Amino acid sequence: ADNWRSFQLLKHGSSHDHPFSKFGCGNYNTLTDGGDATNKEEGNEDESDVAFGGGSSPREDLIKFWTEKYHAGNLRLCVVGRGSLDDLQKVVEDTFGPVRPPPANFVANGIVDQIEAGILKVPAEGESHLRDGSTGDFIFQTEHMTYSPNVAFGPDELGLIREVIPLQESRTLKIFSAVPPLDDPVLRESRPFRVLSHLVGHEAPGSLHHLLMEEGWINSLASGTGISSSDFCLANIAITLTPKGMQERDQVLAKTWQWFAAIKDAVMNDPHGIIEQYHNELKVITDTSFKYREMGDPTDFCSAAADRLFDYEPEKILLGSAEVGDYDVEVARAFLERLTPQNSLVVITGPELGDEECEKSIVSARDGSWQTEERYGAKYRQVRVPDTLAAEWNHPTEIDPRLRLPGLNEFIPEDLSLRCDDPEHKANYDPDFDYRKEHPKLLVDTPKLRMWHKMDRTFRVPKTSIRLQLTSPNIYRSPRTITLSRIFQKVLSDDLNSYVYDASVAGCNYRVSVVPSAYRLSVSGYSEKLPHLLDVVTSRIASLIEEMKEGDEAHPFLADIFHKAKDNLVRQTKNYIFESPYETGSYNLRMLLETPVWHVNDYIGEMEGPDAEAEPLTMKECAEIAEQCLFGRSKAVSLCIGNIDEKGSKEVAGVISDHFLKKRPLIDDETPRFHTLRMPNQAESSKIFGSPPEASEVPMIVEAVAHSESEENNSVELFMQTASSYELGYEGLAIQELIGSMAYNSAFNQLRTKEQLGYIVSAFVKKSTGGGNAFCVLVQSSNTLPPALEERCLKWVEQFRQEMEEMPEERFAMEAAAVRANLLEKDIKLSEEISSVWGEILMTVSHSEHFKNPVFDRVENFADVLTLDGNNGGGDRDDSKPGSSIKTAADLKKKALEFYDRYFMSPERRAVSSRVYNRKAKDIFDRNVGKPGVISSYDDARKVKQHLSALPTAPYW
Repeated sequence: ADNWRSFQLLKHGSSHDHPFSKFGCGNYNTLTDGGDATNKEEGNEDESDVAFGGGSSPREDLIKFWTEKYHAGNLRLCVVGRGSLDDLQKVVEDTFGPVRPPPANFVANGIVDQIEAGILKVPAEGESHLRDGSTGDFIFQTEHMTYSPNVAFGPDELGLIREVIPLQESRTLKIFSAVPPLDDPVLRESRPFRVLSHLVGHEAPGSLHHLLMEEGWINSLASGTGISSSDFCLANIAITLTPKGMQERDQVLAKTWQWFAAIKDAVMNDPHGIIEQYHNELKVITDTSFKYREMGDPTDFCSAAADRLFDYEPEKILLGSAEVGDYDVEVARAFLERLTPQNSLVVITGPELGDEECEKSIVSARDGSWQTEERYGAKYRQVRVPDTLAAEWNHPTEIDPRLRLPGLNEFIPEDLSLRCDDPEHKANYDPDFDYRKEHPKLLVDTPKLRMWHKMDRTFRVPKTSIRLQLTSPNIYRSPRTITLSRIFQKVLSDDLNSYVYDASVAGCNYRVSVVPSAYRLSVSGYSEKLPHLLDVVTSRIASLIEEMKEGDEAHPFLADIFHKAKDNLVRQTKNYIFESPYETGSYNLRMLLETPVWHVNDYIGEMEGPDAEAEPLTMKECAEIAEQCLFGRSKAVSLCIGNIDEKGSKEVAGVISDHFLKKRPLIDDETPRFHTLRMPNQAESSKIFGSPPEASEVPMIVEAVAHSESEENNSVELFMQTASSYELGYEGLAIQELIGSMAYNSAFNQLRTKEQLGYIVSAFVKKSTGGGNAFCVLVQSSNTLPPALEERCLKWVEQFRQEMEEMPEERFAMEAAAVRANLLEKDIKLSEEISSVWGEILMTVSHSEHFKNPVFDRVENFADVLTLDGNNGGGDRDDSKPGSSIKTAADLKKKALEFYDRYFMSPERRAVSSRVYNRKAKDIFDRNVGKPGVISSYDDARKVKQHLSALPTAPYW
């Protein structure tokens, strides 16, 4: 993939004396210093006895590495648990007590230890930072310290223009500037990079992003750290270019360096001006975010806290980077002085680089020769930045008058009070009740809108989330309408950036997305500013549609955005063919399984080619389709949850009704519904194809060839369909979930660890639209062809049946308890509760009026199936709930084996194998075209789908 190639090329371009340049993944050749894994002694087929072909065994190096690195000096430990501190301490002592002590005089590579050892000097009293005695410059002590005298990116590796040819159709421009590590003692208090990154990536009118978007030169712009390590850092601005932007890359780079110059000017010449105000704004935002930070995953917290112990005292590990000091203009100036062309690497990526037209650009590596990176094969060339160009970039003769620093942020919240603390709500608060168990209330119930509301009393954060779905049959009516809807989504996103960028920085976010059945709008963040954001977004949707309907000539800037959005969608859609083989196989399965469904070629045909030229997509048509979907007849569901009361929620309902619900609602039969088809068993496949597939136990095979010539992997996804959710019911679904949970480790151990078939191996339960269910085994391999992978998967299916047979009943009870515990895991932050509640609401939309009420305790009912008598299933059983016929571990094992035999071992098994071949094996694919039971194209799939019936879509609850 291009991202792996780009990263390896960056490593390849660093100093080969620095460890950053090493091949990070490693392979047999690099680990054995030149060994060849295919070089076996003649007549010896034992994989473990491989000649090293001139290489060396890595065993001694591995032992040496372990001896030098794995000791208590390099260990930082964080333990999170529900036990007492005494109990946790005993666990730590028993578990980690035997760890070897560090060597004498050892100092870990961390700020805390290095200050304590005197390696990093502390400024003298009255001094804020260490300075060079002769120049007065700041001393960044951590820079180049770890691997001194070796420097990863020095003068020889910087001041370059590098051009790269990608695999996929993508165009990017990146500038990497070498700066000190961001946790250096000079930088860690005032953190000047935060303000710089904030301004470089700003999207408001007057910003670099806004100017380049207005010109139609870019799709996105982001600023951050490209690489951050212990002894160097690469500050990075990453720009994705349009084809027009690639042609105008001279101007894109000129404007970028002008923007740098404008920021530098404000820092250098206004020591207590607007930059300090930006710093203080970000400090307020950071403080507020930390104060109202919600619980996260304990494992992630534990890992991050242990890592912070290298650079922070234990009492500061919670604060970490959230603690920001005052603005220090001198430090900011010292940091900005590093952002020069001579101290930067400019990387341009695009498929047309090297073409005659591209060679005319001033910013070009045309004088360099094309080279190939040795590990991943990236094609590139590079030259030094010419002195005249570097001088112009570093000190622009003029700055585009459209570039101006942004104003202050109006979306920073001031009122952080909680509605649950208002007197009328506080009086009804019950401290002994777990309010996570309280279900949302149906607040509005009309033919046009159903809105649920729940005021948060559990997580106590001043945040609210508003969710809205507008269901419309017009979106997926044809490939053209869904394509136009996706283009409108992109146009809206680009257009709204300048309106709501400040809101996103301040912690208020919006998202408008389109799915085949609906438009979805979400607005979330600090409650005080949310009504204003909702009004801005909904009002702009309406006015944008009206402007687009007036056509290209009336709004040329909008027309540019529309055409850019269409070009981007074409590129993204066509790049589908470069996905990994296993992703291609999964897509091909979906095309066979689901109906109605449009193929990727249908979308491409609407945007390019003869038919698209004869009947092109227009901005006016795009607006008309969006108007039909958003403001035409629809069915709306909404959720207001968090720091909002009923009064506020009803006001939101009013905004939704006023903006979107002016037409009469959909009748039930107009609601778009999607189905999963029932796959054939062996007998049914023979009837469809005339005879079953040759040399395969699978009734139907879908085959494809990877598009990329360089793709070395093959893949197989063995899809074994069970039944619809309605047919399985609570009990069947629970058993299916249990089997999927137990199967993963077995498949991984057998197919990857033991048989070494491939890096990607998985066994999992798969859901499809309209309530379809299946159990899948997936393998992606560079050393085994799909038919052999399929055979090994089928063998494992038989093997796992035997493993289940031999499992003691207690193991089933334990596995059931684990699945049940996972299902019943409590929400630990508001966003998790929002996600689960909104998911239950959306599950009802496609169903008829008989099933329109969400079952908010559906998961509890589901988990109750796995609750066994005697508490050996991990909980108290409730026999009043549906699907609770399994009472003991013996019952559970018996039912699981019956389920497995019925759906995965029986002659009636409904299985499909989705195979993807690498290019070298294309001849095998070609020989299989037209054979019975083999689907080699989407036309074949269309033909087969006419023989298949749909699974019932009724809910199971």
